Amino acid sequence: MDVVLDFERPIVELRKRIEQLRHLDDGAEMNLAASIEQLELQFDQLQARIFARLSPWQRTQIARHPARPFTLDYVAGLCTEWTELHGDRAGYDDHAMVSGITRFRGRPVVVVGHQKGRKTKENLLRNFGMARPQGYRKALRVMKLADDFGLPILTFIDTPGAYPGVEAEANGQAEAIARNILEMARFRVPVVTVVTGEGGSGGALAIGVANRVLMLENSIYSVISPEGCAAILWRDKAEGPRAAEALRVTARDCLELGVVDEVVPEPYGGAHRHRDTVIQAVGDAIARHLDALEGLSPEQLRDDRFQRFRQIGRFVEEGA
Repeated sequence: MDVVLDFERPIVELRKRIEQLRHLDDGAEMNLAASIEQLELQFDQLQARIFARLSPWQRTQIARHPARPFTLDYVAGLCTEWTELHGDRAGYDDHAMVSGITRFRGRPVVVVGHQKGRKTKENLLRNFGMARPQGYRKALRVMKLADDFGLPILTFIDTPGAYPGVEAEANGQAEAIARNILEMARFRVPVVTVVTGEGGSGGALAIGVANRVLMLENSIYSVISPEGCAAILWRDKAEGPRAAEALRVTARDCLELGVVDEVVPEPYGGAHRHRDTVIQAVGDAIARHLDALEGLSPEQLRDDRFQRFRQIGRFVEEGA
């Protein structure tokens, strides 16, 4: 999907110039190899300079890029024998939340994750990745199935937050999220979560109570979106960049604060321009953590998860 962020424009324009020269070089008598090589060097330097010092707001924009890999992309790239499971067993389904049984690099697992769309029609079907109560109840039903059969659980978080509509609230959105958090804390199987894009509030945490929580380098994780925070604090959504800085939403911030356990690096350009590389890197990280958790007993896995979340949070006492 050819969506170019403002700060990416110099990089994209330079890449177009290189491609134009390559096209000319193919049928020209002149040798443009030296010029192309020089531009390639400039491209690498420019990309490194821009992506090495991204602001929290710029990382927020990358986290929301419509070409980033979504849950089903990770399933396609890392898993085999995928069987999607639908419905919350109360008469409803939710396409913003996908779940199923599969094999991750040969190992039987259950996968649950938010799913966004890339174009308008698909985004309407997926509700822009914002799950309703039935989505969280479906996720819980499938995760309980994994717990019953001793299967590891992999969850992929990418949502602005749970759907805040009146109908969702009337159908028990808060209860559904709270129920998931409670039940996930009790699971006796390994749970590994990856924040792949946006990790928004309770909508993210409802499938994020895991033994290990990973984040892609250009993903975000926060109790509220930067724009939502700005609207509350400064009555102006345009202050989103300022709020992103204050909220410390980036993966590096979350790692420093002990909210996540590992940051999965993204090549310069981001996951939306290096999909296959990033998907495999995520798979390697998941496999490494599953291997580490494999030796724990069911009781140890439950206690490990409990202690992990109990240890999150810091406070500082100041003198009078």
